[in-house]
Amino acid sequence: MPEGPTVQLNLCESRRGYGQGLISVATKNLTRVYKIRGANPDVLALDHVSMNVEEGEIHGLLGPNGAGKTTLVKVLSTVLLPTSGTASVLGFDVVRDTNRVRQMIGVVLGGDRGVYWRLTGRENLEYWSALYKVPARTAKRRVTELLGMVGLADRADHLVEGYSRGMKQRLHLARGLVGDPQVLFLDEPTSGMDPVAALEFRRLVTDLRAQGKTILLTTHDMAEAEAVCDRVTLIDRGKILAVETPNSLGRMVAQFERIDFQGGTDDLLQKLASVPGVASAKLMPDGRHRVELESESASRQVLAVLVSAGVSAINTSRPSLEEVYLHVIGNRTE
Repeated sequence: MPEGPTVQLNLCESRRGYGQGLISVATKNLTRVYKIRGANPDVLALDHVSMNVEEGEIHGLLGPNGAGKTTLVKVLSTVLLPTSGTASVLGFDVVRDTNRVRQMIGVVLGGDRGVYWRLTGRENLEYWSALYKVPARTAKRRVTELLGMVGLADRADHLVEGYSRGMKQRLHLARGLVGDPQVLFLDEPTSGMDPVAALEFRRLVTDLRAQGKTILLTTHDMAEAEAVCDRVTLIDRGKILAVETPNSLGRMVAQFERIDFQGGTDDLLQKLASVPGVASAKLMPDGRHRVELESESASRQVLAVLVSAGVSAINTSRPSLEEVYLHVIGNRTE
């Protein structure tokens, strides 16, 4: 992606960065129920969610599809009304102070929603600037700056229908910034991007934090959450499971490492199963043997047993997000 100039948008000088204890986004017992015709019972999308996002923080909302991430973003951005509980952005209630909240936020959704393909990138941003009532002279300058920041300066006057997926998503980010929001909601912004485009997008998000923006980012990508977030909230079935830092999240994943190997006997599997910190040692349907750990410290001892047994075809891997959830909260089908 072509590099554009770093843009410092107009920020309030009194704002302080993450770690100062100021709260930008807060929810308390926030609940959202979808009443779907023919569905029994109703769908509980958010179940008494209480969380805080500090000012100047990149806060990840991490969970599988259907966990309630998008519903939470829609409530916070005033698109949906909560069924019960409260939510506020910069001290303003999302229900009572809807207009004030909308003036201070930007929203970037995944996919192709929110930009017009038959307009150019510049025309899209000019249109959204008008909706945000940005003065014409300010809008012209800001649009040019934003196009440069997201690496679209050389394609600014091309129709969006000719943009790649990554370019469209970068335009989404620029669109979310035209009103110079203090709080930015990013709903799975790198979904569908190739790895290079996703990496560049994450760098842009990090730059925005350096400018003092508060960002709530939803994702089901563990690596993405670890790469850019100051803290991560784990959510499943509309419930908050835990709030972790990236380091503790990484330790959580590493704790449940898997070791696959070829060869071995039943006696070797039994020996491995008896190692402290081993959750299971079993034969997989494809003929591999797998050792699943529940303690990071067990890895070295398991590898030592395998090497002493003459096993050389060994592979270690980390579990998927879904598997980590199974360890954290048990079987989700129960």
